[in-house]
Amino acid sequence: MSYPYLGACYQFDIMCSSKNFQFFKKPTISSHIFQFQEETPVGPNDHPIQYSYTFSYFVRPTGKFDPEDYANYVQPVGIMKSVEQFWSIMVHFKRPTDLCDKADIHFFKTGIKPVWEDPANCKGGKWIIRLKKGLSARIWENLLMAIVGEQFLIGDELCGAVCSIRNQEDIISLWNRNADETPVTNRIRDTLRSVLELPQNTVLEYKRHDDCLRDQSSYRHTTKNICK
Repeated sequence: MSYPYLGACYQFDIMCSSKNFQFFKKPTISSHIFQFQEETPVGPNDHPIQYSYTFSYFVRPTGKFDPEDYANYVQPVGIMKSVEQFWSIMVHFKRPTDLCDKADIHFFKTGIKPVWEDPANCKGGKWIIRLKKGLSARIWENLLMAIVGEQFLIGDELCGAVCSIRNQEDIISLWNRNADETPVTNRIRDTLRSVLELPQNTVLEYKRHDDCLRDQSSYRHTTKNICK
C-alpha cells in the first residue's frame, strides 16, 4: 500500500534540509528546551498521516532521581496529524547535536506514553543504535520521516522513537509492542538498516522492556542483532 503523504514528506525534507535549518527561528533555550505547540486541525490542503503522533521531551532533574518518576518529568511539545504539522513542530526544535543537557526527545503515537510501563510498551522492546557525538541529528530526522511515511509497514506494532542525548554518545531507539514477535522485530531491524542507510557492520541492539523494568536501565544488558 502506498500513502500520498510519503512523497510530500520527502518534499518537505528537501525544503527543511540541514542546509536550510539555519533560516528557521529557533526558540530561546533556557529552562525549557522546546516551545509547546497547540494542537490544530488538519488543513484542507494538508497531507494527512495515518497515525497521530506526539512530540515530548525529558530533561533529567538535578540531584537524586528515581527512574520510576520518569513520566512525571515528560513535557509535551505538540501533536501532529499531517506532514505540514510535523514540520511546523520540527523547525522549532533544537537539533539533537545542539543539545548539551542529558535529555530524551520522544516521538510516539498519540496516547502512548514514552515509558516502559505503558500498556502499549510493557510487552515490547526497542532497537537501539549508538552514535558518536555529532551524528544523531540527520539520522533522527530520517527515522522520523520513515515513521511518518509508514515505511516500516507493520501497522500498530510500532509505538514510537526516542533520541537520547548523553555525555559520550547519542542513542536512538525504536520501540515496538511485542518483543516475542521475532519475525516482526527482525523486520523492524532490517527496515532500520535500509531507511537509515546504515553500514552493514553497524551493531543494532535490542532490549525488552520487561528487562528494562527489572534492571531499571534503558540501554544496559542488551541483545545484539537478534534473529531466531
